[in-house]
Amino acid sequence: MEKKAVIFDVAGTLLNRAGAQKNLKTGEITNTSSLGLIHEIGNSALFVLQTNTENCVMRANKALKFIDFIKEYQVPLYISYSSSDFKPCDYLKSLEKNQITMKEFQDVAISLKRKFGDLEICSGSAFIYNYETEEIEYTIAAGGKIFPKVSYVIQTLNDNGIKTFIASGDSSESVSEIGSIVNIPKKNIFDTVDTKGKEKIVNGLKTRGYKVMMVGNDYNDVLAFKSADVGVLTLEQGNFPNKDLLKTADIVVDKIEDILNIDF
Repeated sequence: MEKKAVIFDVAGTLLNRAGAQKNLKTGEITNTSSLGLIHEIGNSALFVLQTNTENCVMRANKALKFIDFIKEYQVPLYISYSSSDFKPCDYLKSLEKNQITMKEFQDVAISLKRKFGDLEICSGSAFIYNYETEEIEYTIAAGGKIFPKVSYVIQTLNDNGIKTFIASGDSSESVSEIGSIVNIPKKNIFDTVDTKGKEKIVNGLKTRGYKVMMVGNDYNDVLAFKSADVGVLTLEQGNFPNKDLLKTADIVVDKIEDILNIDF
């Protein structure tokens, strides 16, 4: 019997994502695509804070410098997505010179809750770092609610002998929580993975003899789409897809349950 696996992105794929971004130059808070902002800025990357927003970020002294917060609370930072021209750099050293405080992270988290209310999943806090200017351009808070049919889709795939996986750029805590809710084993969950990391996961499963379907909805899924036997772009989030995404995906679906109709 042929071995099959389906890999899911999280935000916009399994999770109806809600996000807020604060422009630190203008003070404006918007609800747009963080990955889209990175493409607009260029020379930048999305850094995820591996800590709980409610229990850690929101309880910090708002006047505390961000770099001091990282050190005091020993918060790991991981790059989950970057523009194609992003270069490795000593970002911690440049953050030492940055005067940003925890208020900037708290402001955007408060705005997110005011707009969207209590969210089922808190994906956490993050920021967009510009390596050319050595500045944090945006602080970010994100969360969401799992799409209604996700658990049914996962169960149906499992019942049919198809292995299910998660590969997401979100924090380990939020991705693990989603995995437990939709019944994807912890060993099949990969958190805080960037674009190349998703591609590597696809190729790793193919090497193990699996036929692989990748299901995603944004820029960071492109390489995984290309490497998978079937790349599926889902539009349930409601965002108009980038042309490159449409070209790269083999199949486009409106809702997550539509993947059950795909014979691969």
